[in-house]
Amino acid sequence: MISPLVYEIHTRMISAIRKLLGYEDKFFNLLEASADEAKASVQLLMTMLKTPDEVASMGDFIQSRRKDKRITEEITEQLCKTFVTPLEREDIEALSIALYKIPKTTEKFSEKYILCKDYLKGVDFMQQAVILEQTTETISLMVKKLRVRANLEQIKQYNDNLHYLEGEADKLMLDLVKDLYSGKHDPLRVIIILDLHETLEKIIDRCRDVGNVIFQVVLKYS
Repeated sequence: MISPLVYEIHTRMISAIRKLLGYEDKFFNLLEASADEAKASVQLLMTMLKTPDEVASMGDFIQSRRKDKRITEEITEQLCKTFVTPLEREDIEALSIALYKIPKTTEKFSEKYILCKDYLKGVDFMQQAVILEQTTETISLMVKKLRVRANLEQIKQYNDNLHYLEGEADKLMLDLVKDLYSGKHDPLRVIIILDLHETLEKIIDRCRDVGNVIFQVVLKYS
């Protein structure tokens, strides 16, 4: 049985080697860049929703999603090339994939929104969008905390906040469904509005998934 002192020395040596070879910075930089791109895609969405009378373009959303895809591919490539990683390989990969799904789903929302814009006069998406903005801010902080080895309690607080925000979004969705099913709206308009709100809710769910992955990673190393 390895004594606590020997284990501590071994852990410190491995950490020093990782830092010396730059492995920690490499993967944490890529994961943080992916989180930043997820946040940037949501900021594009917020701008689009705040200026509904302006002509929106898919170009920025596509570019953001493609940029994050390149980051995800770089992470996969580096995992194949690197012998020592700061976190377990499957954890890095799971987090990378979860982060990529945010700009990917955001692009889907923007595509539907632009195509159906003529049916959306007077529709307010901002309540859900503000919650979404808060969730991306939270996961960006959580990803950055991985580099500094944040304690489990701190990460749990962040993750609990994500679940709270998801719950608030669910309440908004229930109120929306109640109104849409009241019979006072055009059926086609109901389908379009409901689909867009469900897509927004799905992006929030993607953020929750990222939080769950990070919490499990920190729990494993605590």
